[in-house]
Amino acid sequence: MKWNTSEKDRLVRAILALETRDEARRFLRDLLTTEEIAEFARRFRAAEMLSERIPYTSIVRQTGLSSTTVARVSKWLKGREGGYRLAIARLHGHPIPVARGG
Repeated sequence: MKWNTSEKDRLVRAILALETRDEARRFLRDLLTTEEIAEFARRFRAAEMLSERIPYTSIVRQTGLSSTTVARVSKWLKGREGGYRLAIARLHGHPIPVARGG
């Protein structure tokens, strides 16, 4: 995906301008549908579970995501961008692991 567009840059800047959980919740609720928010929450939980080395079958069962989506999250978790790894590391106070391929 091409990130260097003014629209995407404005979205990223808007996210960074938020200061509290309440502000983030309100912004996400205005930006996304209820189902999109739930889906993104499930994907992030899957990334956390994958980083804890929980098996795909357990993740599928616990999150309700398809095995294809869990595989995609796994690919992104190991990828070069490192967004999931960064967020998980900061949320849980761990050092940021290095990607193992991509």
